[in-house]
Amino acid sequence: MFFRLLMESFRRQRRRKALAGLAILLGTTAVTAMLALALTIGDRIHNELAVYGANIIVFPTAEQLDVKIGGVDVKPASGSFLKETDLSKLKTIFWANNITGLSPELPLTINTSTAGGSPIAISALGLWFNHPFTDTLKTGAPSLHPWWKINGAWPTSNDQAVIGSALATKLNLHTGDTLALPELASHLTITGVVSTGDATENQLLLPLSAAQTFANLPNSISRVEVSARTKPEDAFARKDPDTLSPKLREVWYCRPYANSIAYQIREAIPGSQAEQVRRVEQSEGTVLARISGLMWLICAAALLAAGFAVSAAMATAILERQGEIGLMRSLGASKGAIAMLFYAETGLLAIIGGTLGYLLGSGLAAWLGARIFANEAAVTLGTILNPVLLPVVIALALVVAIAGSTPSIRTTLKMNPSEILRADA
Repeated sequence: MFFRLLMESFRRQRRRKALAGLAILLGTTAVTAMLALALTIGDRIHNELAVYGANIIVFPTAEQLDVKIGGVDVKPASGSFLKETDLSKLKTIFWANNITGLSPELPLTINTSTAGGSPIAISALGLWFNHPFTDTLKTGAPSLHPWWKINGAWPTSNDQAVIGSALATKLNLHTGDTLALPELASHLTITGVVSTGDATENQLLLPLSAAQTFANLPNSISRVEVSARTKPEDAFARKDPDTLSPKLREVWYCRPYANSIAYQIREAIPGSQAEQVRRVEQSEGTVLARISGLMWLICAAALLAAGFAVSAAMATAILERQGEIGLMRSLGASKGAIAMLFYAETGLLAIIGGTLGYLLGSGLAAWLGARIFANEAAVTLGTILNPVLLPVVIALALVVAIAGSTPSIRTTLKMNPSEILRADA
């Protein structure tokens, strides 16, 4: 009998049920889209702001030493370089998977000659270009500086190099030309001319291993740029971990703050100092906080609007069925049984509307992501549908539907059945 009454209510009040279901559908569509975007917004914002460069810089601790003798700054001759082989230790830190790219550097000066034979010293920089760091990550300077524009190709061997556009103009070099290095009894083939918009345009860029050979500094690097996915900085992130209790220190250590990742890098690489680049990090945190706040506001507004719409639709539907409710009460039906009937109707609407809203919202999130964020990956069914969101969305739909229909159900159940039947007579 219960299921018969339930199905009969849908057959007789199809319009009212459709309006309530549509309200739930629209609300859950908006919520699903916002939640789906929120789950990946951190990575997307990180990729968008990657044009600002690395958000963590690693350099030798010795660079921070301030030693003066006779008023002259003196820094140690030894120990002012990091070891390239130590970079593999970054794979062992707690937040290793959050590291999306790194680029070690080694500056040096190379002596060459102009077309007229005059000797000239030029600034050079040893870099990674497409270096395999892990099984899935190939990284280097081009990936950390996506705004660099190259006319040609990046070096693939130690006898190749690319030249900054300003230096190329000065030396009258073009792609395919050869740069002689008489003092090193070697030469470099220019594979490309790069425009960077900064001082790098006045440098020669060559593979790190070649720079180490030319500078006679095997396994040496001067600093490392690191790009990592991080959590926006808050007051807790700025705490000194060495002053925290063991429990709080563990919490701080296990959060992907730029400070905590930098702290772990210092632990992993001997003689290193790692610091966050606040311009990049704070820009990323500010944008992420504002967008996340807007998303939660849209979710709350969508759920609130859906709740009011369901409440209005259910109030009208229950008002039309007052005679039926009075008859059931007079025949001995309990208030609980009647309330259960209406809640079952509402719950069924919530499940149907929530499921359809999840599907539409997932598609909407993929569409918005492809148009808002540049370099978006190809959209596939696996990337559109997030199974974790389905029970969450249906649960929210049930909460909204039940909350919206409860006032009308409680008001009706408080009425005297004899008064309802006399009013209908």
